[in-house]
Amino acid sequence: MFTRSKLIPAVLLMAVVAFAAIACAQPEPAPAIDEARLQSIVESAVAKSAPAPAPAPAPQVTAEEISAMVEKSMMGMAESQVSAADIQAMVEDAVEGAAMEGASPEEIQKMVEGAVMAASEDALTAGDVESAISMAVMEAQESAVTAEDVQSAVSSAVMEASAEQLTADKVQEIVAMALEERAMMEEPPRETIVFSDLNWSSAQLQNRIAQYLVEKGYGYPTDVVFGATLPLFQGLRNGDTHVTMEIWLPNQDEAWNEAQAAGEVYPVGLSLGKDWQSAFVIPRYLQEQYPELDSVDDLTDQQFKDLFKTAETGDKARLVSCVIGWACEVVNAAQVSGYGLDDHVQIINPGDGAALNADVYGAYEREEPWLGYQWGTNDPALKLDLVRLEEPAYSDQCWFTTKACAYEDATILIAVAPDLPARAPDVIEMLQAWDFNIDIYKGAVQWQDANPDADTNATALWWLSSNEDIWGAWVTSEAAESISIALAGGEVPDGWPSE
Repeated sequence: MFTRSKLIPAVLLMAVVAFAAIACAQPEPAPAIDEARLQSIVESAVAKSAPAPAPAPAPQVTAEEISAMVEKSMMGMAESQVSAADIQAMVEDAVEGAAMEGASPEEIQKMVEGAVMAASEDALTAGDVESAISMAVMEAQESAVTAEDVQSAVSSAVMEASAEQLTADKVQEIVAMALEERAMMEEPPRETIVFSDLNWSSAQLQNRIAQYLVEKGYGYPTDVVFGATLPLFQGLRNGDTHVTMEIWLPNQDEAWNEAQAAGEVYPVGLSLGKDWQSAFVIPRYLQEQYPELDSVDDLTDQQFKDLFKTAETGDKARLVSCVIGWACEVVNAAQVSGYGLDDHVQIINPGDGAALNADVYGAYEREEPWLGYQWGTNDPALKLDLVRLEEPAYSDQCWFTTKACAYEDATILIAVAPDLPARAPDVIEMLQAWDFNIDIYKGAVQWQDANPDADTNATALWWLSSNEDIWGAWVTSEAAESISIALAGGEVPDGWPSE
């Protein structure tokens, strides 16, 4: 490894030699730098830095002492990166210090003697030298590696070029590859991206697909935090999670608007698209049996309350509402009160989405009466023949007061923590291109229905393996290649939860 005191001449030398082949390949090369011209350049640089002549000049310094000045000026630099400004400052300080101590141009020229000789022998012009220096500095800046890394990479390339008589283009390619490999070796570990694992099927399937793309395509570790809407949204606001694939509006309007105004969340795109939801859904076979049961107002009628009542609910109709901890739990209760149904309906809140689905599936299989909450992308709504009771049309005035009106079709957003765009801009670009719409999701549900032993992870693997044309449009070509290789090898993300 080269010492710091040799940085300036070494960087200049390696760059000059690397660019020699380029200059020599020109049909009509510019005139070479002769010794007189080089001497003039050095003397001019010293003259510009020298102070006014003093009556009694100080003793001159030697080339070794000037080299020590350069080494001293570099001791304060961070080892991680060298910039053009750093190099320029070191050269200027060394020349100025030498001039102030009375060094002669000849002694200063000894510091760059090796580079001068190389320039003369290879017939480089002054413009070639300047371009070579600029390119070397740019490589150091853009690759975020140390000056020693640049020097080592270029030296290796030049040695190979000399031995094999490679072209200038090949030398440049070798240098670029060496720098890229070095930067990759020294790249710090990427921080884990945590997904909000909401407790319903579409959100979890989208999470598994996104996790696969993020881990296998972009190299970020992932993890999930399982939970319900309200606590996980608070977790996103607090930075405990970083990506939520389904933010349902207007269900979460109040909390969402507050968090966005505070800069605690950042929307990046749409998820699924528009979707309906209602707390007053019944099986079609029931409405065909009782065609007059078609509105929420009919639930005050005793004959219809009798259809839905159970020993648990007494004289009230049983309404299987939203899952505990979801935003719709509060909304649905407000709707029941707004419609004047508190004395006619008993709300039952399941513990999770699976319990809600099992309740409607069981009643449907037995062809029993059922009343409750569903939404368009939930599995039962995709598989069963269900109808919604009529409700007053949505309006902002109604929704933000009594809520005695139907849900507006939901807008489903993807949201991230505000620090994620800075540390994972490639993942943000992927999420902005995300287009997992309802029709695509229906296909995954149908496959899973035909393969009852397949869990969410298996469904995600099937979907990814079968739909490269879709997800390939969301990621870069490099990421797509890595993902395809991982799928072919049967790899799964480390961040997937076991099911």
